Amino acid sequence: MTAIMQTFDSREAWLKNRFKGVGGSEIAAVIGQNPWCSNVELWEYKTGRAERPAVSNEEAVRYGRNAEGLIRTLYALDHENYSVYHAEFNSWSNDAYPWALASLDGWLHDDKGRLGVLEIKTSEIQRAADWEKWNNKIPPNYYCQCLFYMAVIEAEFADLRAHIRYTTADGERRATIRDYHIERADVEDDIAYLMTEGAKFWEKVEKDERPAAILPDI
Repeated sequence: MTAIMQTFDSREAWLKNRFKGVGGSEIAAVIGQNPWCSNVELWEYKTGRAERPAVSNEEAVRYGRNAEGLIRTLYALDHENYSVYHAEFNSWSNDAYPWALASLDGWLHDDKGRLGVLEIKTSEIQRAADWEKWNNKIPPNYYCQCLFYMAVIEAEFADLRAHIRYTTADGERRATIRDYHIERADVEDDIAYLMTEGAKFWEKVEKDERPAAILPDI
């Protein structure tokens, strides 16, 4: 397998490239684990039957985009034994998964020289049940994203840093940071399943065959 990275001169060119495959933020939809997009909706986007909802100007999206670099810098300060890398408008590919496109928030080398993925998330807690999604675990859609990136760049681990905002009972705005670590050796079966299903989905796109709907868990 060979993983390579390319960069684009603009966000517009980077977005255009995403139509050529499935990205990390999309892979969970393939197996019915994305709360905002079904596998059929993703297929419709990829085949040009529908346009994605415009969300780039939503407050939560703008906040996440503006905060990413600051969170990455803080992560690097907190992990001085890691080398942290980033390139604007990056896109990784791998000849083992010609349909997969990985745009990373960062990539890492630990003190043993191992390659890792850095994924950064900002989240807004609206109700008590939202905390459960982050309680000693990563929400399923973000878990899939980390596994997808490990597969594409052939990484041995992934770190997810979550910057979670919430409002206290007395109306005070606060934020907390949570870190999650995944060792590839512990999730090889999940990676294999995810990438197999991703290949099947892309075959449906190329053949213009509508996939059967995968309903989310209730």
